[in-house]
Amino acid sequence: MRIRVVNPNTTRAMTETIEQCALAVVGPGTLLDAVTSETGPASIESHYDEAMSVPGLLAAIRRGEADGVDGYVIACFGDPGLDAARELAAGPVIGIAEAAMHTASHLGRGFSVVTTLGRTLGRAADLAERYGMQRFCLGIHACELPVLALDTDPDARKIVTEACRTAVSADGSDAVVLGCAGMADLCAHISAEIGVPVIDGVAAATLTVQSLVTLGLRKSGRGEFATPPPKTYTGLLESFGS
Repeated sequence: MRIRVVNPNTTRAMTETIEQCALAVVGPGTLLDAVTSETGPASIESHYDEAMSVPGLLAAIRRGEADGVDGYVIACFGDPGLDAARELAAGPVIGIAEAAMHTASHLGRGFSVVTTLGRTLGRAADLAERYGMQRFCLGIHACELPVLALDTDPDARKIVTEACRTAVSADGSDAVVLGCAGMADLCAHISAEIGVPVIDGVAAATLTVQSLVTLGLRKSGRGEFATPPPKTYTGLLESFGS
């Protein structure tokens, strides 16, 4: 089985962290690698960033199909390009927000989301609604750390931990979902500090893909998620035509 984790931003240091967290949970016989998008923003913190990240993400999915990859993880909490990626891939494609929220819903009556910047709260709320998680999502909180500061700010771990602690207290939640792939390596530390399960979407999505492939389940080829009809693209997107 081959799983590919795609980091839709262009920061390779973040991809390395993501890959280590994914490798820590895969089972024997699963080959996993993580790739960094070749085009797009250094981090994804706005609707504009998300839109600009999608072409690079889809290019990575197309390369994965040529390489014989069985399933994919989209390692950004906005789950950018998820529907389009599912059109391109034959196997399962799972977003980390999608996987983390569903995982958290199994662990108690409700969870809190702790993400990076306040401007991304609306996107997280939209995803909770899309995934049918409004019943379980008791609150969404920002720690006001830019994504890249998670790797450079010496106080990042403390700031995120305290934001999670505050979220649990404010929401009365039973679990915390970390709202950024760049937080993946903080999961165990925060859980030990605040005493509730803390879910890293990278690990959750990786195991979801692995389970689906193990079950022999692939994407439905009917309707909306069938392979896109061939057509001509022009300009910067010329290579995306078929």
